[in-house]
Amino acid sequence: MEERDDHAGKPLPQPAAEERSAGSQQPEVRCRRRRVASVSSPALSASRLTLPGVMDSEGRVDESRLRMHIFKNGGVCPSERGLAWRFLFGMYPCSSTALERSLLCEQLLVRYLVMRRKWQQFLPSAVRIQLNGTDAELVSAVRYFDQREAQAQQQTQEQSEEIGDRLVFLELQAQILFERVTFDQEELREAIRIIDKDVPRTNRDLSYYQDKGLGNLLVLRNILITYAAFHPEVSYAQGMNDLCSRFLEVLDSEVDAFWSFSCYMEKFSRDFRADGLHRKIELEAALLKELDPPLYAHLVKDNMESFTFCHRWLLLGFQREFEHSDALRLFEILSCDHLELISQQVDRARHQERLAQKYCTGRSQSCRRSTPTSPLSFSSARPSCWTTESLCCSATMTSSSSSLPAASRDHWT
Repeated sequence: MEERDDHAGKPLPQPAAEERSAGSQQPEVRCRRRRVASVSSPALSASRLTLPGVMDSEGRVDESRLRMHIFKNGGVCPSERGLAWRFLFGMYPCSSTALERSLLCEQLLVRYLVMRRKWQQFLPSAVRIQLNGTDAELVSAVRYFDQREAQAQQQTQEQSEEIGDRLVFLELQAQILFERVTFDQEELREAIRIIDKDVPRTNRDLSYYQDKGLGNLLVLRNILITYAAFHPEVSYAQGMNDLCSRFLEVLDSEVDAFWSFSCYMEKFSRDFRADGLHRKIELEAALLKELDPPLYAHLVKDNMESFTFCHRWLLLGFQREFEHSDALRLFEILSCDHLELISQQVDRARHQERLAQKYCTGRSQSCRRSTPTSPLSFSSARPSCWTTESLCCSATMTSSSSSLPAASRDHWT
């Protein structure tokens, strides 16, 4: 993957007035977050989304309305982003009530701790990151992280007897669940070696990693190693640190970031494999060829038809192409899958149209002419698998196509 750069694209359209108002409080939120993330955040399970018509009285979320709100309003306000992401990425089932989520949080906490402890016991030498003494910030990060671990241990000892008994039962269940999981020592060591190189390279200029927030680098390391250990078919690939960092910053919880990141990777893990982006790149090329033939021809002429420059855009959701706050909103919009859901409606409408035409096959030509056409019907040349992501890529490229030589465009006019 290319070296990190800090160039930023054009800002996204501004959100609605209420979001701008909430966004004006963001510096205070960031200042308050200059600490190491908590292990878990059970109090959020009972919190309510204030988005209109999204959550009912018992805490259930209307998933389609949540996704539609994110798409039409350019994301949610920063103050609600953490809770919204827990639903958006699947950590919280949208059908769950607030009471059910409080029990789910306990289960997810215990399972994660059992998983983390299992690889730590398997490779005790890898529990702590190896320091070379030349990175003073990383040395401080370890110290802040150790302080958080001590505080978490103290909080565990102060739990009530009722909660303690319940957690012991959940831990027994988790141990049985993961009892047969085995690790390949060589593969896991190699994954940890790469993680220990990448984690210190995570963007420390973000306010989330300032001051005591440096300790979040070690939280990020724990999440990535635990994921790699229990998903050997994916393990770890370069770029996952930047992606996971996004979840950790927004959710501000080690456990919640792990499970939300894991849910996201269930859908996109193949993008990190050698041929993972091949299909997306093919679709991107087909889309650009239809939307802007001169630009596509120009790229082919310059031997750029492989679209390798799009890899980072697609892999990290434009994380390095926009200002950080805009990149977060764009990632949120891309992840709401609103256009993809609309495409499914289009497919159903086209299927119904084909059925109607089939029933008229044995009838007169006038019957076929009178068959109503669905307003959602698209040209058969347009694949329904084009996504918001691919459209963003094409928009990014076509916005610069006006700089092409006039002769190149005249060939197509």
